[in-house]
Amino acid sequence: MPDADAGALLADRAAAAQPQMLAQVLAWSAINSGSQHLEGLARMAEVLAGAFGRLAPVERLRLAPQQIIGADGVLRERPLGQALRLRVRPEARWQVLLVGHYDTVYGAADAFQQPRWNADGTLNGPGVADLKGGLAVMLAALEAFESGPQALKAALGWTVLLNPDEEIGSPGSAPLLAAEAARHDVGLVFEPSALPDGTLAGARKGSGNFTVTLRGRAAHAGRNPQDGRNAIVAAADCVLGLAALAAPAQGISVNPAKIDGGGAVNVVPDLAVVRFNVRLAEPAQQAGLFAAVQQLCAAIHERHGCTAELAGGFTRPPKPLDARQRALHDFVAGTGAQLGLTLGTRDTGGVCDGNNLAAAGLANVDTLGVRGGAIHSPDEFLIVDSLAERARLATRLLVRLAAGELDRTLFARETRCC
Repeated sequence: MPDADAGALLADRAAAAQPQMLAQVLAWSAINSGSQHLEGLARMAEVLAGAFGRLAPVERLRLAPQQIIGADGVLRERPLGQALRLRVRPEARWQVLLVGHYDTVYGAADAFQQPRWNADGTLNGPGVADLKGGLAVMLAALEAFESGPQALKAALGWTVLLNPDEEIGSPGSAPLLAAEAARHDVGLVFEPSALPDGTLAGARKGSGNFTVTLRGRAAHAGRNPQDGRNAIVAAADCVLGLAALAAPAQGISVNPAKIDGGGAVNVVPDLAVVRFNVRLAEPAQQAGLFAAVQQLCAAIHERHGCTAELAGGFTRPPKPLDARQRALHDFVAGTGAQLGLTLGTRDTGGVCDGNNLAAAGLANVDTLGVRGGAIHSPDEFLIVDSLAERARLATRLLVRLAAGELDRTLFARETRCC
């Protein structure tokens, strides 16, 4: 069978699986897999292992625990769920990494737990777009590709990596992502499209999560307040200083997000914990921003007599659209055009595992999942017809890669600079 005929047939086969994909999304959305809900993550991992296990044996990979600073200022370890991995034809010429996460931002106590239909025919539910719909698309595309002729499959090997901690910055799976990036030629990440019309994410900002622990001195608020060192006042000064570090014209944003601390109103508080997020446009901005926060901490100590200890770091480096990224985006857009799709590109301040893969040297397109929107909110929705549309696109991409329609010399592992 000619490659062009195989591509069309297999893409149609993937699209025809839409009823099965929809059933999967409905079932998977009803399983709470919030990033810290270990019981729900384990249940979701079991279901996914059964579904993807039809393709190849599924490895369960233990992740190192997440390091967190509690509201009491104490560093603790928080356990994470397991990552799932399966490999097929690791000896093939092309090696493609397919990535998706199965955690969501909705915890076990969240009111948003079940999918339901919207009046406009879209599906509302936790994770329907981000990213359980993408997992269904990934699976349908792989099943269709694997049903194709052996001569086509022999040219392409693939690895699936499904992680349980993407929504909290992939603290445990980041080493796995970097290791897999080193042994693959291109990456396909099944985050939802950047816009409901199917637009792909282009350049992405980088992200860092930080904590400043402020320790002062307790005292009676009436008898001897002058002997105290008010950690809440220091925290307020810290927050204002952090906000002042934002530089929108340079693509730098700083979001002070939470303050823990304080207690009885007649006690000068001796502890506060400030948590904040930073977004950066360029990798070179990381060192300067980090130094500025350290200087702020030193100034807080000088002004308030409270120690200010900085913890955290940049978990996802910026993802610029370099020549290799652009070439892969063009290839995906060209594949879409063959299917009658117009796939634009839009830069975004959002981050995902595509940032990690790019930082490790792997060119990737990271919005191959479903079309939808309002992610990370109770209004999250999936445009149901996009299940077939995106499964068709992903299948056609795999076929075109296997057929040698993308110049591998630009992407090959052996030629990538470390």
